[in-house]
Amino acid sequence: MILTILSAIVVLGVLIFVHELGHFIFAKLFRVGVEKFSLGFGPKLVGKKIGETEYQISSFPLGGYVKMVGESAEGEISPDDKARSFAEKPPLQRIVIVAAGPVFNLLFAYLIFITVFMVGVPAATTRIGEVIEGKPAARAGIKGGDLITSVNGEPVTRWDDFAKTIAESKGAPVAIEVMRGAAPFSFTVVPESRTAKNLFGESVTSPVIGVVAAGETVIDRFGPVEAFVKGSAQTWNVIKLTLLSIVKLVERAIPLDTIGGPIMIAKMAGQQAAAGGVSFLAFMALLSINLGILNLLPVPILDGGHLVFYLWELIFRKPVSMRTREIAQQIGLALLIALMVLAFYNDIARHFQGQG
Repeated sequence: MILTILSAIVVLGVLIFVHELGHFIFAKLFRVGVEKFSLGFGPKLVGKKIGETEYQISSFPLGGYVKMVGESAEGEISPDDKARSFAEKPPLQRIVIVAAGPVFNLLFAYLIFITVFMVGVPAATTRIGEVIEGKPAARAGIKGGDLITSVNGEPVTRWDDFAKTIAESKGAPVAIEVMRGAAPFSFTVVPESRTAKNLFGESVTSPVIGVVAAGETVIDRFGPVEAFVKGSAQTWNVIKLTLLSIVKLVERAIPLDTIGGPIMIAKMAGQQAAAGGVSFLAFMALLSINLGILNLLPVPILDGGHLVFYLWELIFRKPVSMRTREIAQQIGLALLIALMVLAFYNDIARHFQGQG
């Protein structure tokens, strides 16, 4: 329980700090006055004023904010503050300041993935743990404990690579070589089609041969250049998966009861921390990408909604009317509250059902 709470505090605290730091740094670069830098919302718990900015931790930890001079001013501002006002800056500068928060979350995840690949990631070997009776591998003579060494003449040492080769075979016969003890054996296996559910609950048909990995793992470590390449690919894959998940939620291909809130995040953070530092860092990177993407959605009250307003001003040379912005933000706030209620409800329901 203590590990779960501490892990959640670390994950949320770091990701919120990174997000707000993006806004803060570019506000300072464009000479915008920053009045407050807060981790959390609501009443201040602790704080310290340094220069013009008060740095504080607030009581409600699910978020944070950077309060800039003139950010929400509807009336006149003093002549002294006008040059430092967010509202007085050109639209392009405001766009950069607002976009910096989500972008920092994406960059932070990218750096984590690069670090993880350099530190070392566990990878399953091609050792077979189980051969399913009556399936193509069993009919060909492959046995549990065999170590797959090549497929169609191409050496393989990791289970993911082996599974990918079988999936790409499109059902054509594959030549598989294994080591059984100290003796090599060769087999020709014809994959059969299997229909199963993917991550989004959709039925997908793919070729399989009926083997299960033994769960034998090794640690793969990579040099800076290769870690950079793999970190780039991993970051892009998670971004695509996050965007696809949002689309599937809108299409109702993914049920709404899969949406999780702070309780789910806390439990997952505790589980990943217990699994080890690499798992915890990877989870933090995944969550950071989710936070960055969600904040870029064109929903009023989120960063993405503000970006839409400023892009409009940049393109059409006039700001969106205050009345329009007020109505849009009220709608955005209602949507955000509804989403938070749904997430909390799902968390509580999972807790009582013993699923989370």
